[in-house]
Amino acid sequence: MSDSPPQETPFTRHTDIRVPIICGPMYPCSNPELVAAASEAGGIGIIQPVAMTFVHGHDFREGIRLIKRLTDRPIGMNALIEKSSRKYHDRMVEWVSIALDEGVRFFITSLGNPRWVVERVKAYDGIVYHDVTERKWALKGLDGGVDGLIAVNNRAGGHAGALSHLQLLDELGDLGVPLICAGGIGNEQQFAEAISQGYAGCQLGTRFIATEECNAAMPYKQAILDADERDIVLSNRITGVPVSIIKTPYIEKIGTKAGAFARWMMKGNRTKHWMRMFYTLRSAFQLRQSSLDEKGETEFWQAGKSVAGIHQIEPVAAIIGRYEAILRGGINNEATARKSV
Repeated sequence: MSDSPPQETPFTRHTDIRVPIICGPMYPCSNPELVAAASEAGGIGIIQPVAMTFVHGHDFREGIRLIKRLTDRPIGMNALIEKSSRKYHDRMVEWVSIALDEGVRFFITSLGNPRWVVERVKAYDGIVYHDVTERKWALKGLDGGVDGLIAVNNRAGGHAGALSHLQLLDELGDLGVPLICAGGIGNEQQFAEAISQGYAGCQLGTRFIATEECNAAMPYKQAILDADERDIVLSNRITGVPVSIIKTPYIEKIGTKAGAFARWMMKGNRTKHWMRMFYTLRSAFQLRQSSLDEKGETEFWQAGKSVAGIHQIEPVAAIIGRYEAILRGGINNEATARKSV
């Protein structure tokens, strides 16, 4: 492929990448080799620091250096900024500082007020995008100084939103910052459609689990290939808020609804933080175990509705290459330029 971008957007200018694709941060699936492969292929891979350290066993700084040995292209980092745990917040502050020190200049913030991340990153002339599921969170993110928004829709894996990608585009399109479509992108046609509708880029997660570079166990990858949209359900039993997972016999056995005590705890301003912390710690171990279990005994797998468009395990470069090709050959660039924010 040519080094020139197939279609420049505000997002590709922010990140200095060729193809407006984010390999989304995924706990537990974002191993360094996957992050590097996405960037090397022309998109941008995002480090998920807990996956890097807790699941894949890398010292955080050394993990970044490993990625940089595999690619000299831009990479990013995900900063989960919810303050339910002081220890976790302090660790995230440390990780952001290390990432900046190692040359990372693109950050995606999630689950909190991004202002402190923005202040640190702007001191290095970096860029911050913020995960949102509706307009009120977008406005808070913009108040915090972010440069763009990751619009998480109702087809996403992990913490999905409640609105469709078109509803989010309508809600957020007047805010004057680049919007990234996150959720439901399983093939190049869906990608091209999102760009033509006005998104400045797309974030893919589930599609990149079913790749050669992802370290997830084969039963997890095979479950993605075998699933269709009807197999994706929302569970409140992972983090206390709805998370998209594959319906398996194990999930049918344990159910998807939080128990009565957990629901009561989640209603209190103080107790909801304790309950979320419990859920987070428990799910961290469960998701790590299931993602690496080659026997496939746990069947506790996150995925989005993009599974319907995923039919084979491929190299990351092959996937991004097809997405790049459709931009070069199949989109009305003038119309897209008018719509892109």
